[in-house]
Amino acid sequence: MAYAKKAPKSNEAFQKLKADLSAGTPGCAYIFYGEESYLREYYLGELRKSLVPAGFEEFNYHRLEGKDLTVQSLAEMAEAMPMMTERTLIVVTDFDLFKLNEEQREKLIAFFEDIPPYACVVFVYDTVEYKPNRTMKKLYKAVSDHVAAVEFRAADNSDLVAWIARRFRALGKEIDRQTAEYLIFTCGGLMTGLVPEIAKIGAYAKGKAITQKDIDAVADPVLSAEVFKLSDAVLQGNYDLAASILGDLLKMQTEPIMILAALGSQLRRIYTARMAIDSGRDKYWLMELWDMKSDYPAKLLLNAAKRTTADWCADAVKMCQVLDRRMKSEKGIDAAGELKLLLVRLGARRK
Repeated sequence: MAYAKKAPKSNEAFQKLKADLSAGTPGCAYIFYGEESYLREYYLGELRKSLVPAGFEEFNYHRLEGKDLTVQSLAEMAEAMPMMTERTLIVVTDFDLFKLNEEQREKLIAFFEDIPPYACVVFVYDTVEYKPNRTMKKLYKAVSDHVAAVEFRAADNSDLVAWIARRFRALGKEIDRQTAEYLIFTCGGLMTGLVPEIAKIGAYAKGKAITQKDIDAVADPVLSAEVFKLSDAVLQGNYDLAASILGDLLKMQTEPIMILAALGSQLRRIYTARMAIDSGRDKYWLMELWDMKSDYPAKLLLNAAKRTTADWCADAVKMCQVLDRRMKSEKGIDAAGELKLLLVRLGARRK
């Protein structure tokens, strides 16, 4: 039985921003937030190109840090007339709108209701998470009415694969879809992290076509990819390989509790894949369950699950949970040693 993947939640503010830039009519106030900082910086650059002529940045482009910034200072800067152009651009980083005191909130509401039409103010949430507070009804309404909150999400898989191909073409290389998906699995699905990896791989690869071997040779895998290899080694009964991968992670000073959390998460996914096999469900069910953007990781999970049983998966997940509680509660525990022992126990249960 096939399961259709959920349609992604629409991102209307992002589409509106692109339309405004294309028409040359950016708005007066934006909030930029989300995990894909590459896209965020790209569209900040597009706003700057649209609003601020080269050579006039000193007068018409301003960057402010949110720490210690007051609404009064922001309003004064916004009211300053542009020089030799029609608009000014003000970028404010990590100014948490919903953490202001009542006096500053009231002034912010007044500011939003009367932003000069020649000013464009962008509030960038970088190290601070954007959390609109609906209980602050007046401020929430002012933000909703006057500010476009643009979320920069990780790209859809098809868009990301096409973007990767374009980046490699710019380096004189080619990459097919399957290899691009392997790169995404290995290095993560954020453009921010992929940009330097593509540059390294492109410089290393001798042939025109990028291969998985090229990626493995120079790319820095994300933790989830390394833990998948670790769990796969356990399922294959290759304890030496599993111990080697764990040793490499510890040498890179990855916190044992983070490794355990990633391993526990991976084993839960394998457990659900085993349940899917046993109940006649397919990769689309897994994609919906885990909100996967492509079927590549789903197929890997199903292949891994074929090597084990539901009982082993259930025991493995419980063992991770028990160790997690011990690591968080016991003082002086040898976390790295306990992780190594966990791998031995997982391997022993496979026999």
